Amino acid sequence: MDPLSTALKVAASGMTAQSERLRIVSENLANAQSTGSTPGADPYQRKTVTFAAEMDRASGSAMVDVVAISRDTSDFPVEFQPGNAAADENGYVKMPNVNALIEMADMREANRGYEANLQVIKQARELISMTIDLMRGQ
Repeated sequence: MDPLSTALKVAASGMTAQSERLRIVSENLANAQSTGSTPGADPYQRKTVTFAAEMDRASGSAMVDVVAISRDTSDFPVEFQPGNAAADENGYVKMPNVNALIEMADMREANRGYEANLQVIKQARELISMTIDLMRGQ
């Protein structure tokens, strides 16, 4: 496989991985206030994404892949909300372990990774086009 096609495949795998990461971050942000439905019930638990490099046998290059979507096991913060349906007998509600600042930072990083991979694809396509133009000129 030629180097430009390999670059396209590697960048595409990176875009797919970052797209999945953005989906998980969006899900976390959407559920940042989702409490349990009954007193003392656990709220939404933050999800995390784990990446790994996988060898592509056809091209001999390392591709990025999402290997796991897991749950953050950190403690749930509690808030005093006696009127909430999910409040325990003392009026405390378990809140999701989602920190909006961390999620926004993850979103920004994933977006930049996606854009970087997109730029690689644009450059590789331009180089392929230039190569074809050079071959036509001969």
